[in-house]
Amino acid sequence: MAEGIYSITYVTIPNEEVGKTLAWKIMENKLAVCVNIIPKVISIYKLKNQLIEDSEVLLMIKTRTSRVNYLVKFVRENHPYFACEVISTPIQYGNRIYLKLISDSVPEIKK
Repeated sequence: MAEGIYSITYVTIPNEEVGKTLAWKIMENKLAVCVNIIPKVISIYKLKNQLIEDSEVLLMIKTRTSRVNYLVKFVRENHPYFACEVISTPIQYGNRIYLKLISDSVPEIKK
């Protein structure tokens, strides 16, 4: 499989319930093969010139790179934060069998 065809997108969420709701919507819309919900992430960030420490949940979303822009838009439209964290990186190497699951589960964009 060629490098960069698939990506992992990371999204922080305020809690597990919001994470589950968003994960189910992502899956129902065929934007990912899997969403891992990782609890108890401590985030320290700067907002309006103030340092803040929060407990959050991390979503780790596996998808096609060609669908990342749609995924980002979808997350922004369904996320409770105004400036939600949605960052993505290409998968350079991986188990071919698992990567094929992404191809089989996440439709390619029709041109």
